[in-house]
Amino acid sequence: MDSFVYFLIPIGLIATAVILGVGLYSLAKGGAFAKENSNKLMRMRVMAQAVTIALMMLFLFLVGKGGS
Repeated sequence: MDSFVYFLIPIGLIATAVILGVGLYSLAKGGAFAKENSNKLMRMRVMAQAVTIALMMLFLFLVGKGGS
């Protein structure tokens, strides 16, 4: 189980980085897309960060427990 979680962590990190990049690009560019989606992108980034941190904590818990 811990190896499965270990492979999900980079996916979460990449997802967070992509969402952050799209959000920063839209804010820098401005326009209608930024007005309509900046709040949604921020919420998505926070959710992706929360999931990634939870996966990291789960991995550390499983490694500390000896894996299962």
